[in-house]
Amino acid sequence: MSAFFRAVSCAQWGTPDQLSVVNIAVREPKPDEVRIQVLAAGVNFPDALIVQGKYQLQPPFPFTPGAEVAGEIISVGDGVKHFKAGDRVVAFCGIGGFAEEVIAPAAVIMPMPPNLDAQVAAVFTLAYGTSWHAVRDRAALKAGETMLVLGAAGGVGLAAVEIGKALGARVIAAASSDAKLNICKQHGADALINYETEDLREALKRITEGRGPDVIFDPVGGPFAEPAFRSIAWRGRYLVIGFAAGPIPALPWNLPLLKGASIMGVFWGEFAKREPKANMGGIIEMMGWMAEGKIRPLISRTYSLDEAPQALNDLLARRATGKLVIIP
Repeated sequence: MSAFFRAVSCAQWGTPDQLSVVNIAVREPKPDEVRIQVLAAGVNFPDALIVQGKYQLQPPFPFTPGAEVAGEIISVGDGVKHFKAGDRVVAFCGIGGFAEEVIAPAAVIMPMPPNLDAQVAAVFTLAYGTSWHAVRDRAALKAGETMLVLGAAGGVGLAAVEIGKALGARVIAAASSDAKLNICKQHGADALINYETEDLREALKRITEGRGPDVIFDPVGGPFAEPAFRSIAWRGRYLVIGFAAGPIPALPWNLPLLKGASIMGVFWGEFAKREPKANMGGIIEMMGWMAEGKIRPLISRTYSLDEAPQALNDLLARRATGKLVIIP
């Protein structure tokens, strides 16, 4: 192996265009660490936030963004007993993924399922893990219930659509264009709302015959949060995933009171750290659904390391559908 590897570098808070690709000296893993050759890295909204200094994790400069990778182990540090050189693995590394190689704690690594393409493996952990934790674990969505998914054509949104269908629910997909909604339909959505051209509350009233959705999955925030919550069913569960639209909504406190509704926070990274067995149970369940064809991760575009700024800008500008992948 070379004494250096290429990696995307963030030297100051700013836009993705300020990122550069640099050579970094190779180091061997310390105890309980694993050195991985990166075959593919998933691109996620937190990656775009972290380079702007807008994420809860703010590492010291310089750092390499990239929270999840799929790859092959090069070497392992002392104390690592369950992995060895040559193993194909998936790692939720938090940072460091947009590179030819990364060193990650063994605790955040899991074996790559046999026969799973590295690109699919690289986008599976965060998006599907987040959506499973939200829909299955937090909201306990049941067969026959109705779920509204905002931002449904994005990575976590499309995962939520598929997971909702796998659980036997009726899924309403809401997105900003007919082209995006067509993708949602291909992945199982039962009803579609273009919230750029339709009134969200009126559309929900029509589709649910006035009852409202039992679960609302919201990775968007912004101006659609309040009208969506005002439409929720009695005893509904509102899942707060993130704020892709930018502004963090402020809901009137009387709304959950009037509907007997719950507002549920979803932080998959902390869930995976605090409840690893439950998280692994979700991964295993979803692997079964994938084998049955119930979930089909959509990778809409791949990028090189040098194109990492473009990948993040495409995500921020909401030009992406499904998942984006960087191939070092």
